[in-house]
Amino acid sequence: MTKALTLICLFIITVSFDSNAQVIDKKNLIAKKAILQKVSDDFEFTEGPAVHRTGDVYFTDQPNNKIIKWSFETGETSVFIEDAGRSNGMFFDRKGNLITAADMENQLWSLDEKGNKTVLIENFRGQRLNGPNDLWVAPNGGIYITDPLYKRDYWTRDPEMKQDGEHLYYLSPDRIQFFRVDENLVKPNGIIGTPDNKKLYVADIGDDKTYVYDIEEDGYLKNRRLFVEMGSDGMTVDHRGNVYLTGKKGVTVFNPKGELIAQIPVDEDWTANVVFGGPMRKTLFITAMGSVYTLEMKVRGTH
Repeated sequence: MTKALTLICLFIITVSFDSNAQVIDKKNLIAKKAILQKVSDDFEFTEGPAVHRTGDVYFTDQPNNKIIKWSFETGETSVFIEDAGRSNGMFFDRKGNLITAADMENQLWSLDEKGNKTVLIENFRGQRLNGPNDLWVAPNGGIYITDPLYKRDYWTRDPEMKQDGEHLYYLSPDRIQFFRVDENLVKPNGIIGTPDNKKLYVADIGDDKTYVYDIEEDGYLKNRRLFVEMGSDGMTVDHRGNVYLTGKKGVTVFNPKGELIAQIPVDEDWTANVVFGGPMRKTLFITAMGSVYTLEMKVRGTH
């Protein structure tokens, strides 16, 4: 390939992402000739993508109070449930239940494949939570939950904080124990763990930092240390252990050492969340403002 042709190809790839931003891919994470594809822009604000065992992705259109399903086979979207409790972060457990952070009443829900709801958590020590925002279901079934305070104009109840701060919580696999695992965060938001259940990444979006913890057998965390000086709305990991963060710049990828190795610009004001979809988990599914996007990858997801 001539130098001129190479430059033209690079230009085309760059424009396909964002006419004002440059794609960075230092470790060849993105599939050859892959283009960021807009699946749909028919929504108001998209969040919480979670991959089903089939590879289909479920995500929320939070202001419209719906959970939407994206089919990998057809590329089409359809409504999974209405009246979704204004769900935000979501994750499938190993039984196929969709666990959702239902912000409307500050609850944690479990939805079966027909959309039938079970409320898992309503409060902590008799007081309402701030508003569960994002979550990760560990391989053993335990659930880590971030609980920041974002006052909502649709709340009909007292909007003031009932907890003594914005904390990180853990719900045990038997659903009996529910306790705090970090009380020293400003505004925890994005969260993801590794498939070996050894490390947990939590973004403190209020302090523009992301931390990594070691996970103990009982669900408690230890050895918190700074991962990167960047917060995140949503997060995922790939099979190499790379961590994908979101925000104003699109999707930013760091290796396990916290070194920046990729930047995937998205031409939206805010990129909220990200997950690997498809049966091989090689389709990066991105929620950003009122739109959702896909990008084919060389690496694969782990969840």
